[in-house]
Amino acid sequence: MPYFETTDGTRLAYEDYGTGRPVVFNASWTLNADMWERQIPYIAERGYRCIALDRRGHGRSERPSTGYDLDTTADDLAALFEHLDLRDAVLVGHSMGGAEAAHYLARHGEDRVAKVAFVSATLPFLMRTDDNPGGVPEEILIAGVDDLRRDRANWFTRQSQAFFATQLGNAISPAAIEATIQQTMSASPWATVKLMESLVRTDFRDGLRKITIPVLIIHGVADFSANIDLTARRTAELIPGRIYTEYPTAGHGLFLTHADELNDDLLEFIAG
Repeated sequence: MPYFETTDGTRLAYEDYGTGRPVVFNASWTLNADMWERQIPYIAERGYRCIALDRRGHGRSERPSTGYDLDTTADDLAALFEHLDLRDAVLVGHSMGGAEAAHYLARHGEDRVAKVAFVSATLPFLMRTDDNPGGVPEEILIAGVDDLRRDRANWFTRQSQAFFATQLGNAISPAAIEATIQQTMSASPWATVKLMESLVRTDFRDGLRKITIPVLIIHGVADFSANIDLTARRTAELIPGRIYTEYPTAGHGLFLTHADELNDDLLEFIAG
C-alpha cells in the first residue's frame, strides 16, 4: 500500500487504482478507504483513476497524538493532492469526509478540483448558535461525545441498524453490518473523539457559499446520523446551481444499501 508524509511528518496510507481523470474518495469519520469497496471498482472499471485516503488515526495510516481537527485533516488532503500532483479531479466525500472536502476547498481553493460530491455530508454547521438557530444545542452534541467516550464499542453497535435504516427494509447482511462496526473500531479512539469534537464546532457555511465548481449533493431522507433537514437541505440552500438528490429510504450507510443507485449518480456526475 502506498504512503506519503504530511507537512508534520505523519505517514498516511492511500489506495490508487485505474487510469484517467482522478476521482478522490474521502472516507467517513472512523471509516477508511475500504468503505468505498462498492464504488471504486465500478468507477475505475469505467475509465477513471480512483484514489482513496486513510486519514490520520484511521485504517493503515499513522496515529500521531496531534492533528485531529478539521483544519489539519483538510491540509492532509491537500498534501495528498500535491504528492500525486492531482489536477482536474473530482472529489467525493461521505459524512465527515464531505465536511473535509468542503474545508479543503475553503482553505486550498479549487485549482486542483473540477467537481465535488457531498454524500451524506455533515454540513453546513451542526451546532446551534445565535446565527444558526436550526442547529443542535451544544449540550446535546457534547452528551453524545461523552457517551462515545464511555463505551465506544457499544455506541457503534447501538447505531448500526439506524446507520443503514434497516427498519425500512434496506438490504444489508449481518456480516456487512459487523464488518462496518469492526472498521469503525479500527480507528484510533483518540482520533475518534477529537475529530467528533472538532466537527460539531466547525462552521462550513462561508466556504460553501464561495464554491464555484459543480456540486452534487446526495442524502438519504432516513439518515439518522446526519438528519437531512439539519444537513443536506440546508447545504443545498447555500450553493446555487448544485445538483441535489434525495434517496427516500436511505440511511447514512447508503454507500452499501444504495450502492447501485449511488454509483450511477456518481458516474453521471463525474462524466458530465
